[in-house]
Amino acid sequence: MNSKTLKDMLENPKVNIKIKLASLWASATFCYLYGDYFELYTPGKINSLLTGENILDSPTKLLIASMILATSSVMVALSIILKPKINRVLNIVFGILFTTMMLFIGFNSNTEWYSFYVFLAFLESIITALIVWYAWQWPKEKQIL
Repeated sequence: MNSKTLKDMLENPKVNIKIKLASLWASATFCYLYGDYFELYTPGKINSLLTGENILDSPTKLLIASMILATSSVMVALSIILKPKINRVLNIVFGILFTTMMLFIGFNSNTEWYSFYVFLAFLESIITALIVWYAWQWPKEKQIL
């Protein structure tokens, strides 16, 4: 193996902004899913699901929750396929929305059994804040509709 090949293998190539944004949305979505899954292990959660006495206790609330979670999932693909200008705007808008939402959840879930939820909420906030930052830094002169 020559030194050029080794150098090429160790080089950190420049990653396209679209790939960065898509990977951050994927990471945030996984954290949302893990949080909801782990919540099933908290005391009383399964019983509340069986009795229907929980926050998602109506078809409308289930639809709204589905729309919110679908947004982060769809942003993975949209971050790749949309043109730069609208891509940048959507990533900033939804990034701010999700950062705010997760900070609110993190500060309002501070109980012993929900420490995992607080951790994930703040991690998700960092990830979505990075989305906003990367989208904000996107060079404007290269944006063509």
